[in-house]
Amino acid sequence: MSSYPEQYLAFFYHFHTTRDYFECHEVLEDLWLECGRDIFYQGLLQVAVALYHHRNGNVGGARKMLLAAKRKLALYPSTWEGVDLADLLSKIEQYQDQMENGKIDLDDAPWNSFRLVLDNQLIQQIKEQFPEYS
Repeated sequence: MSSYPEQYLAFFYHFHTTRDYFECHEVLEDLWLECGRDIFYQGLLQVAVALYHHRNGNVGGARKMLLAAKRKLALYPSTWEGVDLADLLSKIEQYQDQMENGKIDLDDAPWNSFRLVLDNQLIQQIKEQFPEYS
């Protein structure tokens, strides 16, 4: 069983448990830089930044980041590094569609239910590092 980097695990902890998308960016940016600016990590970063922007009313910034994330993540197989990218790309499409059609109320935004589908090995490692992960 391969072990994922701590920053990677922290990204998912913050994405799902604290929903602190700024902190998602902070923890994964270090790994992204360490790994030579890997575009997979950059795509995940951009998803978190998009949600951060949208939560703060920057709809244009959210759109731009989602488009950039989708372009990068689409370069990978449907499952990569424990993440179901096919599902994530579908969620990005749905989110973009909702934004474009005015179906997202910023006061009642859908990020509370925006979850990434992760494989069991990744989930287990997150829970070992962050027992309060949910």
